[in-house]
Amino acid sequence: MLNKLTIEEAHKGLATKQFSAVELAKSCFDVIREKDEKLNAFITITENSAYEQAERVDKKINKGEEIGMLEGIPVAVKDNILVEGVKATGGSKILSSYVATYNATVVNRLKKAGAVIIGKTNLDEFAMGSSGESSNYGPTKNPKDLTKVPGGSSSGSAVSVSADETICAIGSDTGGSVRQPASFCGVVGFKPTYGRISRHGLMAMASSFDQIGTLTKNVMDSAYLFEIMAGVDKYDSTTVDKKVAVVEKLSKSLKGKKVGIPKEFFIKGMDVNVEKVVRQAISKFTKLGMEVVPVDLPMTKYSLAVYYILMPAEVSSNMARYDGVRYGFRAKAGNLLEQYLKTRKQGFGEEVRRRIMLGTYVLSSGYYDAYYKKAQQVRRLIKQDFERVYKTVDFLATPTTPTTAFNIGEKFDDPMTMYLADIFTVSANVAGVPAISIPCGEVNKMPVGLQLIGRYYKEDELFNVANKLEEIL
Repeated sequence: MLNKLTIEEAHKGLATKQFSAVELAKSCFDVIREKDEKLNAFITITENSAYEQAERVDKKINKGEEIGMLEGIPVAVKDNILVEGVKATGGSKILSSYVATYNATVVNRLKKAGAVIIGKTNLDEFAMGSSGESSNYGPTKNPKDLTKVPGGSSSGSAVSVSADETICAIGSDTGGSVRQPASFCGVVGFKPTYGRISRHGLMAMASSFDQIGTLTKNVMDSAYLFEIMAGVDKYDSTTVDKKVAVVEKLSKSLKGKKVGIPKEFFIKGMDVNVEKVVRQAISKFTKLGMEVVPVDLPMTKYSLAVYYILMPAEVSSNMARYDGVRYGFRAKAGNLLEQYLKTRKQGFGEEVRRRIMLGTYVLSSGYYDAYYKKAQQVRRLIKQDFERVYKTVDFLATPTTPTTAFNIGEKFDDPMTMYLADIFTVSANVAGVPAISIPCGEVNKMPVGLQLIGRYYKEDELFNVANKLEEIL
């Protein structure tokens, strides 16, 4: 089936006229119609515009013109990333009627490369969640087992790739929201160095952590997407003007490279079977000519605490724009203050309201120094941990998650337990380093992910080691 192809396989098929771009898109839409009622991976399907985009690619092929790697390739987009003329809900009631008036920078770059946008995927409301259950449009379900969560917040993007509803997808990663669902659903999830990919057109959650990432069927596909999307952008002052060339470097030898195994990521309480699978995968590094060495990252044990102080503070500020005045849902009220209060109470879900209140508390005058300022200081120490360890090793390898996918509803009413699902992924966001999760085995028929963390702006090295390891796992 065409929908099961990787980007590279689909590109070869299109270029040699084995099938058309319209047929490739149709294959994905057929599977969405067949499966998505149960999976709930998509909020919006853009079938008409997708076929128009595909037809343009087919005309180019029929004229004998060369096509780029992403031309005609179906891509799903997380519904907190804007696509002009298409509803952008953020998984929230408050934006249930909002239609994007412009494209996110990454969407512009994908479209310029000829990719076919097939729809907007479900997510935890405003990307706040680790399970895919907090969307106003209902929970997304894991295609490996419908009783399990797919992970979050990029739940729909991960599920759409895992269930072959699309060839590839993009999501956002603030504390692990690409890598954690990738691990739970058995796909590849990649988050770049902070500033590598523009956030323009991404609904801001926690601006100093947010990054757009990829969900794909293999490492090579993530490399192709990254090359297209990365680069400086005048609309995002945090982007960096550094050369992006990763695909051409995927054949470099890894002999003599060192991979560090931080003991802080193998903690008491994690599933022993998950740890066993991850350690088996780590043992394969020696086959690539690499040296495996234990390392210490003592400050990373504070990453989760730092994240859950700084992230809600930024959420509190970023959510202020949803007031019922300028756009989105507006509650009926007698005066302006009542309208603000009712709109936000009725428009936001429980988790969003919880994080706004937490953030407002840590930013308040009596607690700012004790919480927010202190957390910023510890964040600097965590970054220094990574800078120090990268003087002795080239990569880090850890589990992506402490368990496999848990049951739907199991942790939904216990936010503290839910937050612990991000325990191995948040440190990469706190430090701003690139990280990728690749499938490395199964426990009770559910996928397990291995996380590789790279050096700042060295995505080429990270993709190279992930690609080679993927081949032997």
